[in-house]
Amino acid sequence: MKTTNECIQIAASGGGLDLTKAGKSTNDLIMIAAAAAGKGAQIWVPGSKSTNDLIQIAAAGRGCVFVKFD
Repeated sequence: MKTTNECIQIAASGGGLDLTKAGKSTNDLIMIAAAAAGKGAQIWVPGSKSTNDLIQIAAAGRGCVFVKFD
């Protein structure tokens, strides 16, 4: 698995990431989503996070975050 900093770099370059199984913290996902915002990247996050966490992640991503519910 890539480090959070590596994921941020990939997202900031416009690369999409499926982070549903990455085990990243909410704060990490917020930083990655913020890096992807406005870059055309898609970021997939786990639906197992709390609703409040998902709202924070989605807000940081400004439309690039997708939630996967298993």
